[in-house]
Amino acid sequence: MADLSVKYLGLNLRNPIVAASSGLTNSVEDIKALEKHGVGAIVLKSLFEEEILAEMKKAMDEAKRPSSMYPEIWDLYDFADAEDTVTRYLGLIADVKKEVKIPVIASINCVSADEWPVFAKRIEAAGADALELNVFVMPSDMNNSSNVNESVYFDVIEKVKNEVNIPISLKISSYFSNLAQMIKRLSETGIEGITLFNRFFSPDIDIELKKVTPSGVYSSPTDINNTLRWVGIMANRVSCDLAASTGIHDGAGVIKQLLAGANVVHIASTLYKNGMGRVGEMITDIEEWMNENDYENISDFRGMLSQSNTSDPAAYERAQFMKHFSGKNIR
Repeated sequence: MADLSVKYLGLNLRNPIVAASSGLTNSVEDIKALEKHGVGAIVLKSLFEEEILAEMKKAMDEAKRPSSMYPEIWDLYDFADAEDTVTRYLGLIADVKKEVKIPVIASINCVSADEWPVFAKRIEAAGADALELNVFVMPSDMNNSSNVNESVYFDVIEKVKNEVNIPISLKISSYFSNLAQMIKRLSETGIEGITLFNRFFSPDIDIELKKVTPSGVYSSPTDINNTLRWVGIMANRVSCDLAASTGIHDGAGVIKQLLAGANVVHIASTLYKNGMGRVGEMITDIEEWMNENDYENISDFRGMLSQSNTSDPAAYERAQFMKHFSGKNIR
């Protein structure tokens, strides 16, 4: 029988399928159901930096609110509601840890290292097994250089590491001027993992209502390609674990990412589209494929097709590929 167990962030997982941060990881009952269906670990729905700061500064008036890279975000939060949200979040961690045996990874969505990192100690005290830092600085401010934007990631890591002893993972986007170098540098900060990549709100425009609307809330299986490319390029070249996220909807998607070199995969959209039972189907697909190929453990094939191991390493870097765009059947 195939053994799907893996190590991720120093934690023992029964398989490499992690329920990503989403509305499905925001209650004890849903998390218990995810464990029952077979996930190896869960990442709790993200708590936002602004919510943490709001609790810490709940008595402050408008003029004294803490600085934020995006100060307009404060308009989205009611301070009293934020206080309740933070309290509930810490309670959720404690309650979930009493009910499940799989690792529970807390998540904070942040855009700065302003004051809030001290709160990470409360997350650790509540019982979280690890902490995912979901960091994204939109490169849209023309007054900020790329160095200024990138320094935020290192500041966040440093300040949080000073507060906690639990493993830290960083979830990032692909929006960097030198992505490979940035991933490598981040991996050398002492964090235990990097997740590639964030999935964002995508704007559309309703021409009848003349308003901006959300588009593509869920990923599709075709969205796997960008992550697959960068997992394949960076595997065996970083100093921490790599988690693949976005576009992984079935067992084949999991296997592809493992072959490229991912330690685990994070899934969410497929759970919304197909239900939690999808996890069991994915596990069965992986087991059957491993048995067919005589693999006893995931380590037997993980990274086999990473750029560092494949016989055609340039395939990961071909952005314009003659065979597919020339109209000729070149072999």
